[in-house]
Amino acid sequence: MNSLGEQTAMKIVILERASVGADIDVNFDDLGETTVYPNTVTADEVRERVRDADVIVANKAPLNEDTLGDAPNVRLICVFATGYDTIDLAYCRKRGIKVANVVNYCTGMVAQHTFAMALYLFEKLPYYDRYVKSGAYAAQDRFSNFDLPFYELEGKTWGIIGMGNIGRRVAQIASAFGCRVIFYSVTGKSRVTDCPQVNFETLLAESDILSLHCPLSPLTRNLIDLAALRKMKSSAILINVARGPVVNNRDLATALNEGVIAAAGLDVLESEPIKTDNPLGLIQDSTKLLITPHLAWASVEARQRCVDEVHENVRAFLEGRDRNLV
Repeated sequence: MNSLGEQTAMKIVILERASVGADIDVNFDDLGETTVYPNTVTADEVRERVRDADVIVANKAPLNEDTLGDAPNVRLICVFATGYDTIDLAYCRKRGIKVANVVNYCTGMVAQHTFAMALYLFEKLPYYDRYVKSGAYAAQDRFSNFDLPFYELEGKTWGIIGMGNIGRRVAQIASAFGCRVIFYSVTGKSRVTDCPQVNFETLLAESDILSLHCPLSPLTRNLIDLAALRKMKSSAILINVARGPVVNNRDLATALNEGVIAAAGLDVLESEPIKTDNPLGLIQDSTKLLITPHLAWASVEARQRCVDEVHENVRAFLEGRDRNLV
């Protein structure tokens, strides 16, 4: 394997430069001969573009036997992300291809977005913003308006699924707001003792706000379906900043339309970007449903940290060091 000190430049292919934003500096030229593509979607595109690569930097592009089979030189795959769902790890191990991700680069931002969504919905902020801008506030004869009731976070129960770095940060902030925090471990293996671990039924029944921070796996896919939603309080708010398929989108649309739960905030969906036939797209009431386009991770600071970490993952590999390998 070539190293930084050798004459032959490593061939680095960045498949999805646009995924981290044009405002972020992405420069790997100091590490090797770098080819950059704004976006790479199809298997045919991947197959052609990685054919001569030693190092691949990707995000959502499919990397498996089909797309890597004609790329004999690949020794490292890095992702501009924590998740690596689109990479066939078993195939990579068989080929001796190392895979590195980035961890904890957006913990603060995802936690921040979780509370931005929760407070937006909990305090009925879209309603009151429209109330003022419509002229209704100017037309009334009293200084305040609180016709649509809203409540305090203090004293409410905040439920969490996924007690990793982000889940623990959310728990800390929720506690600072005066919430009682409980959590459910999908695998049953969590060692977190800072707040009570409960079973799934208890979590659903007691949570006033339920936020999702778990990875997508066979255990979590469609975890929040109509049956689960019907076990929640009718006043409850669901926040999903984890992975879209953890929540069954059609079931959630049914639950929101029927008043099974009060509201939901989603940064992730079953398919991204949203498909025109997703029934959630038909819900226009922003006091009931807030959807953001998978941006909870994407502050300027977090995106630059992500790129810098990938750069260091590649550098470490070229120097013979293992860093952030999955």
